[in-house]
Order: sequence, then structure tokens, then C-alpha cells
Amino acid sequence: MIDILRSEWTKIRSVRSTMWTLGVTGALMLGFSALINLTAENMAEGRPVPAEQVLSASLTGVMFASLAMATLGVLVISGEYRTGSIRTSLMAVPQRLMLLTGKLVAFSAVALAVCTVASAGAIGVGVVISQPPSLAAGEIVRAALGAGLYLTACGLFGLGLGSLIRHTPGAIVSAIALIMVLPTLTSQLPGEWGRTVSEYFTTNAGLLVVSGQSNGSLGPWSGFAVYLGWVAVAVVAGAVLLKRRDA
Repeated sequence: MIDILRSEWTKIRSVRSTMWTLGVTGALMLGFSALINLTAENMAEGRPVPAEQVLSASLTGVMFASLAMATLGVLVISGEYRTGSIRTSLMAVPQRLMLLTGKLVAFSAVALAVCTVASAGAIGVGVVISQPPSLAAGEIVRAALGAGLYLTACGLFGLGLGSLIRHTPGAIVSAIALIMVLPTLTSQLPGEWGRTVSEYFTTNAGLLVVSGQSNGSLGPWSGFAVYLGWVAVAVVAGAVLLKRRDA
């Protein structure tokens, strides 16, 4: 397994698109934090900006960074199908589930480290700009870790869809639909059942760990657990098809 992880780490860091996508993720987090906090500071007209608002504004870029991470997750596996190098990988590691596990572990480690640092940096930018009167260190850690975990989960969602669909554009479009488009549309469903579907649907539940709030049915960590369930469905479905289909 160590050799598989080393190989997957080499693949991830040696592909130019990985560095660009991770760079875009960090730039989105820091850029949106600066933009929204500067806007909030100007609108406050000298009044102190509440700490909760600073945290929320600092993590505005999470919605857009999630698409970048999902795209990277797709590319981690669909890129090998596109170039045909998946055949070489499967020859080197005939145990297909071991290969997929190596990709998941290597990607998760890289994504969690980069996204958590980017989230902490975004919060730092917001604090420097707005200088809230009081902001507990524990809340900063929770928000940064929550955002890092959420973005990592989005990347794993993309990886699962990439292994399931194998076609890069199709997997990316599916990720965008499930992460950004459909969660918004579910809020228009009527009745109590519609509200329940909306609350439990992918990123509607997952984003609770970033905001630290509840949506009535779910709290921050239970909402994130629901989102991980969606991610697990995509990954398991992709694993089943990876094992059954030809390369």
C-alpha cells in the first residue's frame, strides 16, 4: 500500500493541472475574503463588524472553491482514462480497489492540508481587514477546519463521480449540478417533504459544518455526516464499476 500511495502522490504533484487548481482554490478563498470584508468594512462606516459576520464573509469563497476542488477530484482519475494511462496503472496494481483507495487517501491528504491552510488564511485576511472586537480562537479553528473538511469532501465527490462516469466533461458537469445547481433548486420543492429533501440534499447539509449553524433537522457535524453519505454513494458506485468494467 505504501508503494501505491507513493505512486499516487507522484502523479498528483507532477501534473500541472493539480498545482493550478490548488492555486485557484487558494486564490478564490483569499480573494473573496478580502473583497467581501472590505465591502462590509466600508458599509459599516466606522462601526465594528460583528465577529460572526467576519467569519461568514471570510469564507464566502468556499462555494466557488468547492467547484475547483471537485474538478481536481474528477481529473485525478478521469485524466488517466483520457490519456490511457489507466491501463498502465491497472497493470501495476491489478487490485483495482487498492488502486482507488490509494487515490482517495493521497488526494484527501493533499486536499485537506491545502484547503485548511487556505481557509485559515482567508479568515486571517478577514480579521486583519475588519478587526472584530472579539473572536474566539476556538471558533476560528472550527471554521477553518470545517471549511477544509467540506472542500476535501467536495474533491472526493468529484473523484467518485470521475470514477463512475470516466468522462471528464460529463463528470465535472455532474459535480457542478450536485454541488451548486440542484441544492438551490430543491429549496423550491413544496411541502414538508420538500423541506426535508432540501435540508438533506448534498451541499445544503454539507455547508452546515462551514457556517457552524443548524438547518432545523441537522447540526453542523450531522449535516457534514449526511454529505459524506452522498460522497460515499458516489465513491462506492465508482468502485463497483471500476472493478467490473474494462479499462
